[in-house]
Amino acid sequence: MTATQSDLASLSRFIFRAPNWYVSLTFALLLAALAGVAAFDSGAYARTWRGLFFLGRDAWEGIFFIGIPTVVAAFGTTGVDRLVGGKLTHNRSSLLALVSEIIVVAIVTGAAIVSVFTGLGQRFVFDALVVALASVFAFRLLVVMAVSGSSVLAASIPASIQTLAAAVLLFVYGGTLRLLTVGGPVVDAYLTELLARSESAPAEFSAISAEHFYLLAITCGIYALGVYVFIVAVDRPWKRSLGVSLLDFLRGFVGHVAEGSRELEEFFQQLGEEAIIPVSVLSFRRLDADGNERDVADENGRDVADDGGTKGEGANERAEKARFVLPMIHPGPMGEIGGGNFPERVADDCTGLVFPPHATAGHDFNLVTEREVDTILDAARRAADRIVYDAEATPSVRVKSGEASMLGQAFGDDALLVNTFAPGFADDVEYGVGLSAAAEARTSDLDHVLLADAHNSNDGLSGPDLGHVTPGSQRAFDMIGAAGISGQRLSAAGRRDLELGVAWDETPWTPTEGIGPLGIRVAVTAVGGQETAYVLIDGNNMEPGLRGELVSALVDGETPDESRAAGGSGADGSDDDDPDDDDGTVDEAEVMTTDTHIVNTVDADNQVGAAIDWGELRALVCDLLEAARADLEPVEAGVAVERAEVTVFGNDRTETLASHANAVVAMGGVFAVSIILAAVAVSVLIFLFA
Repeated sequence: MTATQSDLASLSRFIFRAPNWYVSLTFALLLAALAGVAAFDSGAYARTWRGLFFLGRDAWEGIFFIGIPTVVAAFGTTGVDRLVGGKLTHNRSSLLALVSEIIVVAIVTGAAIVSVFTGLGQRFVFDALVVALASVFAFRLLVVMAVSGSSVLAASIPASIQTLAAAVLLFVYGGTLRLLTVGGPVVDAYLTELLARSESAPAEFSAISAEHFYLLAITCGIYALGVYVFIVAVDRPWKRSLGVSLLDFLRGFVGHVAEGSRELEEFFQQLGEEAIIPVSVLSFRRLDADGNERDVADENGRDVADDGGTKGEGANERAEKARFVLPMIHPGPMGEIGGGNFPERVADDCTGLVFPPHATAGHDFNLVTEREVDTILDAARRAADRIVYDAEATPSVRVKSGEASMLGQAFGDDALLVNTFAPGFADDVEYGVGLSAAAEARTSDLDHVLLADAHNSNDGLSGPDLGHVTPGSQRAFDMIGAAGISGQRLSAAGRRDLELGVAWDETPWTPTEGIGPLGIRVAVTAVGGQETAYVLIDGNNMEPGLRGELVSALVDGETPDESRAAGGSGADGSDDDDPDDDDGTVDEAEVMTTDTHIVNTVDADNQVGAAIDWGELRALVCDLLEAARADLEPVEAGVAVERAEVTVFGNDRTETLASHANAVVAMGGVFAVSIILAAVAVSVLIFLFA
């Protein structure tokens, strides 16, 4: 991930799930009442009502002027918008009404504070209310245009509902107050409210005047013009460079926020381009006591052989114990959009315990829609059906080349390689770098190579260099060199019978704490007395130093204090001093993350270890290691690779999108403030000279 893409990823802090509509409206009415108490001052009028409004007239005014228009807009906007050809749903309408109310409350409450210290009085508060209602109209106009794709004139109709409802209630409330406090004919009371100021009304009531109504109309027109100018100005670069509209992005974003819709994927699909990606599958299947394949029960205890396989066909899948699935895509961009939830999808597609580590691919290889995941799963099934199994494997080897540290193990004539730059900081490995490294490993007579990026040490999303491993960089050559040496050593190594044990725990942690639904999965291989542990955590990278602590615990059985006292010998995955001593450790280990973006729906920087206790994580990993070692049994393994044609973001498209989005946030924000200030300045002049 580049610094520009990091800025785009940080926008995920704005992603949330809207509450149920009745919760939103209850909160809206309560907020309106509190705003009324804070902003409106009934003064002598409180005594004229003789306690009829036992909750306080100030609170009632807040509900009447602010809360009820919110309710009307929440229920009415969708229907009106659909009449003019729009697409607003009730959830989006409720969310929009609530956010609009918050804008009104902020402006009116701020005006009330100013009036207290300046003596401007209640008329200034109602002047601010007019500005707030005009601002709400402008904000709603922008959102309705984006979500519904309507023109300015068509979108103005549903966008005006909240403002219009407040104006009508202001008029009705003012006329009713005059009728009850001054008296006289009903028609005269309301016509006076509309046309002139009654001299017989109490002084406090002069806060509301006929001027407020036509000033509101003029101000709304000015603000609508400002919205149109803003949209045209910021949308032009998007259409020129990307061929898409900023409103399309905003439409998808609002839909994703409000109700988790897939409209954002439609926007990404317009940007995408076709790509051919390798899908590698490493499968392990059980053997019976005579070394023959045998049928097994699935994770739910059903005999998979008897029912013909619940999630696939063929003897290979029916006898499968574990599977590593590695398509060269990036599981992004965020949440469940695109391939963000790929690890869970692939885990649900197989009968054995699935390990989906992170591939050597960056954000340019984000899938544009979740439908593309089905294409990859189909390719993985085809690859699994073509696997040629071998019951022998090599002991694992650890190779260091520059900053790269690579753990490799061959299964027959195929190999699994896992690369890390820990204890250095690194993020994604570029697609071309991974292809080159795998090709370098195959030059030593290996048939297929599954090359995983451990993705297990990063220092966050700040700074100019986020550790992206690009072609031509020193790290790229370090990784390619490590792959070449690993291939040579694995090709020349002797083969022995293979055993495998696995264990899995969903963990008590949630995505908000950096752990996805797959939890922690551990696979242990045993070849010729050497044991190797592969730990996969369903998260997005790891806090610096955590990987070293976990590897030390797995290889040396050391706590952090013991590791430091021993000089941290196990932190780089080096061999244990006494591999024959069965002390609950293994000889080699690597810790990987899936890079799932499920954990990034609230915080773009939500790495494993940032929100959970390291000691608890270490204890759980060690417990799973023991369970996996106890599960060791003879297996055979093999690798096959299929190619899948999918639509991804495309080369440099992610960077272009990120640049434009960041420009809108930065320059567009300044431009929006400029337009707002200009519109407010014109409004102030109108108020002063009206």
